[in-house]
Amino acid sequence: MTNLLLLIVSAFLAGGLNSIAGGGSFLTFPALVYAGIPVVSANATSAVAVFPGYIGSTLGFRKELAALDPAQRRRLILLALAGGLIGSLLLLVTSNQTFQVIVPWLLLFATLLFAAGDRLLAWSMARNLRLGGFLGVGVFFVTIYGGYFNGGLGIVLMAVFSVVGMRDIHVMNGMKNGISLVLSAISVLVFAWAGLVRWPEALIMMAAATLGGYLGARIARKLSRKTVKTVIIVVGLLMSAVFFRNLL
Repeated sequence: MTNLLLLIVSAFLAGGLNSIAGGGSFLTFPALVYAGIPVVSANATSAVAVFPGYIGSTLGFRKELAALDPAQRRRLILLALAGGLIGSLLLLVTSNQTFQVIVPWLLLFATLLFAAGDRLLAWSMARNLRLGGFLGVGVFFVTIYGGYFNGGLGIVLMAVFSVVGMRDIHVMNGMKNGISLVLSAISVLVFAWAGLVRWPEALIMMAAATLGGYLGARIARKLSRKTVKTVIIVVGLLMSAVFFRNLL
């Protein structure tokens, strides 16, 4: 019962955090590991748990996505599918022992990237970089990372968009959510096919994350963005420290 309550609360909070600033996987993944699920299966189940939030987020930016050039939209979808497929297949061939060694570094990388996200975007925008030809390459490699480990995905995508010269924050957010939805969809299918998903926990957490995305966001809006980001960063650093300690 304690583990079940932990999973419900973590998914609810993750849904709210993802709708405001991202970082929900910093809560769902450690909660699943704490509940006794092997790390590879916990990573796959976490991806399924937060998936519904991407659907709502993408629908919220449907006008911005519809305004994109159709050829570019199709190209980005194909790249996200390919990258998400490769990343998720890489997870399938990673043992629990290997992934347990990799996880602390991934968590720490994602947390530091999340903490530096605003400065990274400001840096690239201030230099007015125009590397539009690298958009596809950047999206492809970032979605491989996203298919393997979802933490910090949104920040990396936003950084790529900024570096290649994009400046409309609404279009960038729409593309970020749309690409995250596509790569998460293919990853979820692969994880489900491989039998990595713990469906009882995943279904409960999906419901809690969906409710959290609706209600949690309303609560989070009463807090400053700085406060929300600080909480996520502290949680990410603490979880990184815990997983590093488990290696000793």
